[in-house]
Amino acid sequence: MPKLEIVYENNDYIVVNKMAGLISEKSPFEESTVESQVLNHLLKNKRKPYIGVIHRLDRVTSGVLIFAKKKSILVEFNTLFSSRKVQKTYLAIVKNKPPKDKESLINFLVKNNLEKRADIVQSKSKDSLQCILSYKVIGKNDFGYLLEIKPKTGRFHQIRAQLAHIGLPIIGDEKYGSDQEYVPLSVCLHAWKLTSQEFGPKELQTFEAPFPKNDFWKF
Repeated sequence: MPKLEIVYENNDYIVVNKMAGLISEKSPFEESTVESQVLNHLLKNKRKPYIGVIHRLDRVTSGVLIFAKKKSILVEFNTLFSSRKVQKTYLAIVKNKPPKDKESLINFLVKNNLEKRADIVQSKSKDSLQCILSYKVIGKNDFGYLLEIKPKTGRFHQIRAQLAHIGLPIIGDEKYGSDQEYVPLSVCLHAWKLTSQEFGPKELQTFEAPFPKNDFWKF
C-alpha cells in the first residue's frame, strides 16, 4: 500500500495529501484507497477507530483531504462545507496559454452519467447546474501554465469541464480533450489549500498540500 502523507493531525481529525490514482473512500473493488490508508494509520493507536469521510477528490486528483475521527466532528465539518465556509484552492497545469491572466468563469453544467463526465451547456435548463470559478496564472514552465483556481461552487468535474470549455484542458485529462501524456490515472489538478476560520483556535487556518513530486510541478 502507498505511504500515507499526513499534513496535520489532532484528536478530532486528520488532514492528508491524497495521492492521485487512488479513490477517496473504501471500496470492495479497490485494494488501496485513501480511507484504507488512514485506517491503517489510526489502527496503530486505537483498536476500533472511527473514520468520517468529510469530502472527496476524484481519483485523478491529488491534494488536501480531511477525515474526521469522531462522529460529532464529521457533523461539524459537513456543516462547514455545506454552508461554504471553507475556501478550496486548486492548482492546475494547462498546455495552452490562457486567454487572460485572470478571469471568472460562469457556466451551466450537466452531469453526463453515461460517459462519467460533465458537459457545459449554453443555457440554464431543468437538468443543468450553475458552476462558478475564478482562475489566475501564477507560473509557467516548459510543460505549460500554472493556474490557481478558486471554485465558488462544488459541481461534479467542474474545474476540468470549465477549463476545457475555454480551450484549456488540464494536462493528462484525455476525457476533456488533453493530448499531453501525464502520469497514469492522474491529471495535473491538485487540491492545494483548504482555508476556514472554523478549523480551530486560530482566527484563520489553512491546510496546504505539497505539490506532486514530478517534473511537471517544478515552477
